[in-house]
Amino acid sequence: MAFTLGDVNEAVAAAIPDRECIVFRDRRLTWATFAERTRRLANVLLAHGLGTRRDRDGLSPYESGQDHLGLYLYNGNEYLEAMVAACKARVAPFNVNYRYVGDELVYLFQNAEVAGLVYHAAFAPILARIRDRLPSLRVLLQVTDDSGHGLLPGALDYERALAQASPELPACRPSPDDLYVLYTGGTTGMPKGVLWRQEDIFFGAMGGRPVGAPAVESLEQLAAQARDGNVRGLLAPPFMHGAAQWMAFTVLHQGGTVVIQPRPERFDPHELWETIAGQQVSFLTIVGDAFARPLIDALDQRSYDLASLRVVLSGGAILTPALKRALLERLPHIMILDGFGASETGGQGNQLTVAGQEATSGSFRMDDSTVVLSEDLSRIVEPGADEMGWLARRGHVPLGYFKDPEKTAKTFPVIGGVRYAVPGDHARVRADGTIDVLGRGSVSINTGGEKVYPEEVERVLKHHAAVYDAIVVGTPHPTWGEQVTAVVQPRPGQTPAVAELVELCAQHLARFKLPKTVVFVDHIVRSPSGKPDYRWAKGEAMARIAPPAAGS
Repeated sequence: MAFTLGDVNEAVAAAIPDRECIVFRDRRLTWATFAERTRRLANVLLAHGLGTRRDRDGLSPYESGQDHLGLYLYNGNEYLEAMVAACKARVAPFNVNYRYVGDELVYLFQNAEVAGLVYHAAFAPILARIRDRLPSLRVLLQVTDDSGHGLLPGALDYERALAQASPELPACRPSPDDLYVLYTGGTTGMPKGVLWRQEDIFFGAMGGRPVGAPAVESLEQLAAQARDGNVRGLLAPPFMHGAAQWMAFTVLHQGGTVVIQPRPERFDPHELWETIAGQQVSFLTIVGDAFARPLIDALDQRSYDLASLRVVLSGGAILTPALKRALLERLPHIMILDGFGASETGGQGNQLTVAGQEATSGSFRMDDSTVVLSEDLSRIVEPGADEMGWLARRGHVPLGYFKDPEKTAKTFPVIGGVRYAVPGDHARVRADGTIDVLGRGSVSINTGGEKVYPEEVERVLKHHAAVYDAIVVGTPHPTWGEQVTAVVQPRPGQTPAVAELVELCAQHLARFKLPKTVVFVDHIVRSPSGKPDYRWAKGEAMARIAPPAAGS
């Protein structure tokens, strides 16, 4: 049985047409309405010339034969509608980080060869400034919001376009080889598009293979399971991140309801708890300590009826044992799941913690597609071996990175006739099969679930006339896990103001990438080949800065 995300959507909608599918502000979309809106949007895309140019046969793993639709949106029903609609039109959807600024957006859109864009009106001004640098962009669909910005020239109003489109299912037949594209940061700071076949992402991360259960074998089986579904899930992270998309579609493919907080452009812990209580949410997804700490603080400030909440899943960043214990002290009836996965592997495993149980972090029960490969990638490390290797997954894994044959070959090697995804996490296997994840082999900084790559920030800092050299590292932060710290060597006789350095970065980088702390040194240590000594830089930074207070 072949699976596409559009066919899955139609099968579930046919099984439970009157059940709530999405709850967002004053909208309560049933499954029938959601499916119809995705058909209408698919027909809009097709009517404006978007679709598939070449089928998968004959394409290299790093190539795409489809037009690409960017989703430049805050969380809302439109985000999920556009993803499904693109699949029904045989257009490949991809995520856009709405924190990016001009040059970052231009790079992403040019790399993705963006053909269409669904965007909130709040982003119209920045699009107007960069539009002439995007020759491939042909179709713009603008979603009305509270910003007050009018339609860009030539853009379509999202709701008006849907109202005028046919509600019938498009005649084009989607293929399981059609793409789902997920953009993630690269080791040099430049985003790269991970190309997933739709069937692979369905089984790899979107509910096709439920935890502890056999894989779905047919649409009929999926529809039957959906009839029994009653999950109401709130995904607190932005849908622009893969983990939030995956959990949203896992909830939907179980026949559940996705609840979206009323003001998704900002994280308000009180609003989130109010929404959970008011909408009887049973499943909550967060991103590590950055979300957990303010949520715990909010529980200490006000009381909420959270009897409906059963599961809190954290993914994308570490949820420390202390905060797990704090959550369970306040909500002893819930289960906490630490989820593990990557853009290049999908969801791989989790760790379960309940009240009365010791809380730990970093060890996971993985699915049977996940293994640890030896350092030389020649064999699978046996459980109990005192050996560090590379975490890997086989089976339903991506095809490769868009337009990057070298990184594709490196990250998705064929070993013993089996194709693996090896994104770069070091790991060990315990005797009982539990896998301890030791960390990414790169020097990336994880701040509140967002990845920041040092070279990208370093390049900007060196534009300042008073900066001779700079290295950027991550240092501990009680809320965000890590903060961006710049170690700067000024030019002789000059000391740039910290505010000037931060302002310079703000002109070129998203806010989460800006240095939170700057350390000045007399001399930057580099290797003989000129490579930065990140270990030295981190030690120097740790010795010179005071630990930041929680909430700072």
